[in-house]
This record gives sequence, C-alpha cells and structure tokens, in this order.
Amino acid sequence: MEAKKKNRILALDILRGITIAGMIMVNNPGSWGAIYAPLEHAQWLGLTPTDLVFPFFMFIMGISTYISMRKFDFSYSHATLVKIVKRTIVIYLIGLGIAWFSRFCYGLAGADESLPLGERLLNAANSFSHLRVLGVMPRLALCYCAAAIVAISVKHSRIPYLIGGILVVYAVILWVGHGLEFSLNNIVYVVDHALIGDAHLYKDTVTTLVSTQNDGLVQVYETRTLPIDPEGLLSTLPAIAHVLIGFCCGKIIVTVKDNNDRVLRFFLVGTVLMFAGFLLSYGMPISKKLWTPTFAIVTCGMAASLLALLIWIIDVKGYKRWTRFFEAFGINPLFMYVLGGVLGTLFNTINIGGNTIHTWLYTETFVPLFGDRTFASLIYALVFIGINWSIGYILYKKKIYIKI
Repeated sequence: MEAKKKNRILALDILRGITIAGMIMVNNPGSWGAIYAPLEHAQWLGLTPTDLVFPFFMFIMGISTYISMRKFDFSYSHATLVKIVKRTIVIYLIGLGIAWFSRFCYGLAGADESLPLGERLLNAANSFSHLRVLGVMPRLALCYCAAAIVAISVKHSRIPYLIGGILVVYAVILWVGHGLEFSLNNIVYVVDHALIGDAHLYKDTVTTLVSTQNDGLVQVYETRTLPIDPEGLLSTLPAIAHVLIGFCCGKIIVTVKDNNDRVLRFFLVGTVLMFAGFLLSYGMPISKKLWTPTFAIVTCGMAASLLALLIWIIDVKGYKRWTRFFEAFGINPLFMYVLGGVLGTLFNTINIGGNTIHTWLYTETFVPLFGDRTFASLIYALVFIGINWSIGYILYKKKIYIKI
C-alpha cells in the first residue's frame, strides 16, 4: 500500500474506474433471468455494451504496462523479470482464490446440515477437482506477463507487426479449426479440453437457431451447454495482442504532453481501429467469447475513443466533479474487482433469518417495491455497486492505494 498519491493521469483512472464499476454491475444483477438486453453479454457472436467493460480494462492495462515498464527503461534485467513473474503469480493466485472461495461458500451453504460442522467445512473446502483455473484474473495475469516481457525484450517499433501476426495467426486457427462453431469441434475447446480438462472449464449456455419451418414463419431454437471457456488458453493469444495495442497507445500518454494533441491522436487511433474492425467483421465475426481479432480491434478502438473524450472533458474542459465516484474504483482497480467478487459470493450465501442477503434485498424488498423484476434487478446491481463504492471511497479519502 502507498499512502502518498503520485502524479496520476485522471482521465485514465476514470476510464479504469468506469470499467471496474461496469464489471461489478454486470456480474451482480438481482436475477440472471431478469436483465435488460444491454446488460447481457452477446450469446456467442455479436457485441453488446456489456461486452465492452472487460476489453476496455485490458486496453487500459496495456497503457499502464507501458507507464510501469518505462521506469525500467524498457530494458531486460533479471530483477525486472523476477518482478514481472512475481506479479503475474500473485494476480493469477488471487483469481484462483476467488474461484475457490466462491465454490467453498456455495458448497458450505448447500451442505447437509446433519453432518458435523468440521466435515461440512472439509467437504466445501475440497473443491479443487472442479475448480475453474481460468477466468478474468488469470487472463489478466497471463496477458500482463506476456506484454511486460515483450516490452523489455522486443524493439517497440516491431510490436505492431507482432500484434498483427498474432491476430492473423489466431484468425487462421479459427477458420481452419471450426472456431466459430458452438460445438465440441471448436478448436478453442479442443485445446482447453486437452490441456486443462472439462472439470476445470466454465460451461457456457447458448441458444441457437436450428431451422425454420412453414416458409420461415416458425423458428426452431436449440439451447446447449458446453464447456467452452470464454477465457480459454487459445483465446488468450488475441487478448495478449489486445493488451499490446493498449501498450502502444501508452506511448501517446507519456510522450505527448499537450492534452489537445492527445485527444486528437486517440480519436484518430480509435477511429481507424473501429472502422478496420467493423469492416473485417464481414469475414471474421466479432465475438467476446472467442476474443476474435475483430473483437480486439473494435473494442480497442472504442476504448481509445472514449479515453480521448474523457481527456477532453476532464483535462481540457476541466469538468471533474462528476469523476469522484469513478475515481474511487479507478485508483484501486484490482482490489475493487476482488472486493466485488467476494461480496457477491457472501451476499448469495450468508443466511440471515432464513434468507440470504441477496434474497432479502432483491426478492423481499426491491421486487415488491418496484413491481418489475427486471427493474428491481437493475436496482439491486446499482445498490451493490454503491456498497462496494463506499469501501473504495474510504480508501480514496485516506489516500490508500493497494498495489499488486
């Protein structure tokens, strides 16, 4: 922890805070069966507002990696490599810890109460055979590690070619490996199945159109659940390229001193990437769950454009009062994300008077109060964000920055 605030780029903190708040909100609705469409992920192919929050954070992580590696003059040394590896391991283990904590709490909450407490605790804790070893934090760890090593070992003028090469190779792998199919033939699943095993993968449910009947008047859909992990090993390759795009944009933050020039350059980068990504999507669809090359390009373009807008609003025009809410999330991003995951699990498993905190708030309070399950689900998510923010705001006011 650091008790002294360093010279930080406010617009970057705010964008980071917006994405963390967004990630917490979409992960904690009142009911997964009552969500407004923009707050849902695209089922397989496509793009929704919710699909933007994680890639935006990855883009920002790339910028932050440039800023942090600059302290080492982007030079390789054994000490620098050790720091990178240590941070990677810590972030990865925190991700595994969140996954284990969730399984432990849900296992304990659903345990047979006739069993002795010690046996219930032991059974709930022994969930490693089905522990998900991938996920958001593990992906952040792997992508940070790769981007940081590239930063100190590859000439920066060659990084754009490395990004392009990774995205082209991954596109070819998807094309030849049934990568766009939601099936067990998908190369993304095949790799994860061979290297990790189904028991440690996230199981995704997708509803797809199977056929049309009566001259197209009747559509037949099929719902399937398969262990195709959206943060799988193979799809981590384009995610690394994604972070490297952010890394290249980090140079704009550091080397360009005039904010108007920064705004212009980020808008230019954002526009080029968005147009390129959407045009290429005719041959390679946009998909977060596959992290397709077009998804990486389009979302990096959107993130760059939003960052340009924030710099213009905050740093050029000086409209800063509204930023304090998001700054509390942005200055301690990983801690706030972990806090959201832990509180989300506790709210769904701690039993008070026969109901969990989640049930008491959503089912017993918000649904009767508002009379609409979907609106009540949104209110629950917003209240949950407010609870997380209150903790983050205390750290913000005390100028405590928790670094991993």
